[in-house]
Amino acid sequence: MPLIGVVHLKPLPGAPDSQGLEGVLEAALFDGAALAEGGVDAIIVENFGDAPFFSTSVPPETVASMAVVADRLKTELGNLPLGLNVLRNDPGAGLGIAAATSAAFLRINVHVGAMVTDQGLIQGDAARTVRLREQLCPGLPLLCDVHVKHAEPLGGGSIETAARDTYWRGKAAALVISGSGTGQAVDTSELSAVREAVPEAPILIGSGLDHNNAATLGGLVDGAIVGTAFKRDGRVSEPVDVQRVRELVRIWRTG
Repeated sequence: MPLIGVVHLKPLPGAPDSQGLEGVLEAALFDGAALAEGGVDAIIVENFGDAPFFSTSVPPETVASMAVVADRLKTELGNLPLGLNVLRNDPGAGLGIAAATSAAFLRINVHVGAMVTDQGLIQGDAARTVRLREQLCPGLPLLCDVHVKHAEPLGGGSIETAARDTYWRGKAAALVISGSGTGQAVDTSELSAVREAVPEAPILIGSGLDHNNAATLGGLVDGAIVGTAFKRDGRVSEPVDVQRVRELVRIWRTG
């Protein structure tokens, strides 16, 4: 079961509080190296420091900066698969960066349906995304959130229906199920509901996996994306702690 470590980028050029790309690169390379040394199966790079986020399209300086960082990480980390998540929801930019850097996968927060978020209403555009994917990087796996964190589905609707639509109609490679926010534990009843609704779909935990619940949750899913639990003292604002990575990887793999 893959364990994917998150490289949370510091504010990129153009974002509030940005101190330039050099500092972003330094921190990203440190965290990427710690994740690799700790034994993760892949890493995912996201512009976490760019809050407040654009609801859809990010500016060109964000795309350029993420491409530079992703390319440097791939050079430094060798064969470790690298994925992307362009916050809040710009799969087009993600696909462009993926094509330029030979990324291994792309996470999309809102792929189908519509979600009410702190950025306002975000609507999925699976039709455009899947077609653009086939033009730029055919077959690139899309890891798609179902009822993504920091959001509520517009008009309600069950997580089971959203999961089926995301997997079958949206052609997602895997479904990502998260807690209510960054670092928040996933609701196991939601994992069970999605598994029952779409037994064919690989399911990844998108938030809240940590040293205390990894052994239990590992038996319910096919992988996990981990950010906060890998950080020093379990604080998302801190750098990655290689010892915390090693220990969580050990728990995840041994159960």
